[in-house]
Amino acid sequence: MRKVKKEIIDVPGVSWHLKKEGIPLSPVVRAGDFVFVSGLTPTNRRTGKIPLVTVDKQTKMVLDNMKVCLEAAGSSLKNVLKCTIYITNSAYFDEVNQVYRRYFTNSAYFDEVNQVYRRYFTKDQPARVFCVVGSWPKKFDVEIDCIAVVDDE
Repeated sequence: MRKVKKEIIDVPGVSWHLKKEGIPLSPVVRAGDFVFVSGLTPTNRRTGKIPLVTVDKQTKMVLDNMKVCLEAAGSSLKNVLKCTIYITNSAYFDEVNQVYRRYFTNSAYFDEVNQVYRRYFTKDQPARVFCVVGSWPKKFDVEIDCIAVVDDE
């Protein structure tokens, strides 16, 4: 069996914020041909702040941050195998998936997230899990993590 080396990837605009906040995690870990991106929040990479914006804009910020993280590790959005989306309100499911409208009422963010998600993953979409969670200690509604493979060299 081949031994795989774990490599912590420094991501400009992401790593410094985590260190500054004293958050004990690595935003990106590469192991062999696999890339693991920690849950990303809608953090402004220049300021380290989380702005109070719509779920649509939060999702875009998170996916833009994910793109930067993946590229720092030698990967890209097209190589994402799986994403897990965490969102603070089950009401969001209904807006994204028409089928869910038969089963859930008063849903809002799921559709907004899906609309943005489709713009980033346009072909051969990755596997995905969509979870409703409680609130976080900071004010935001969307967090996304992923597993990807490195780009073919």
